[in-house]
Amino acid sequence: MTLRLFVLLCLTLLAPIARAGAPAAHHPLLWKVSDADSAVYLLGSFHLLKADDYPLPVEVERAFADSAALLFEVDPAAMTAPETLAAMQKYMGYSDGKTLSAVLPKSTLDKLGLLVGASGGSLQALEQREPWAVNLSLTLGITQALGLRADLGLDRYLMQRAAEAGKPMAGLETVDAQLQAMDSVPYAEQVQGLDEFLADPQKAARQLQDLHAWWRAGDADRLDAEMRAEMARKTPQSYRLLDVDRNQAWLPQIEKRLADSHRDNTLIVVGALHLLGPDGLVEQLRARGYTVERLCDGCAPVAAADAH
Repeated sequence: MTLRLFVLLCLTLLAPIARAGAPAAHHPLLWKVSDADSAVYLLGSFHLLKADDYPLPVEVERAFADSAALLFEVDPAAMTAPETLAAMQKYMGYSDGKTLSAVLPKSTLDKLGLLVGASGGSLQALEQREPWAVNLSLTLGITQALGLRADLGLDRYLMQRAAEAGKPMAGLETVDAQLQAMDSVPYAEQVQGLDEFLADPQKAARQLQDLHAWWRAGDADRLDAEMRAEMARKTPQSYRLLDVDRNQAWLPQIEKRLADSHRDNTLIVVGALHLLGPDGLVEQLRARGYTVERLCDGCAPVAAADAH
């Protein structure tokens, strides 16, 4: 209920920001990684998209057609399993007896109270939620106000396409592992992220629009500088837990696909953050000696030949 009320507030506050012109040209964040006899495609996803982000670029369609199976961050079957909701509720709450008002500094709590109160909600409804979960809810409110929808996200779309085509799907990690990584972020960094959001929700909205625009344009450099590098600098523990450690856990599974000469090609779809920078899957696989090629028909020649 708090999220629904906040969406209504966002629709009013963010109306000028949400107005956009014609969408820019669409270029994918797509790489092909290969050895002597097999290949995997790495596709950087944006988890919430708009209807006009479709159809997908032809490079993605070719990679999908050339792949016998797909890998996502989480097994699609697990996303709708009854136990997933229970796991989310568990990790969003406190296991140490704390409450939101005990964790947040008074200044942050006051700002949150004003924002939630303006949407007709109350802080009491959020008392059992950790700061990261509150921040996620508020961010989802903004994305909905901007027209970005989870049901239109690239992951969801390709899961449906794969199901229709009868292509097997699997996950690189469990739902529990993903939620545990988010829940393991220290309170100090959780509070920092929430406080930055509350300081200027309109700025947060503009940043989300920028990230979406850079993703759509296939601008790996801007995304790397403004998303990955910024996260590594401002919240290093979050960066390690949510990006670096998970990438390292996924690499052996990706290499196993490449090592199996009897396995057909695989399309791997993960958040764009996981492909960028020196800790990203692209550079990690390049460092292991695989041939890595950016697939982007409309990109500048330098960008298309370089994984950065």
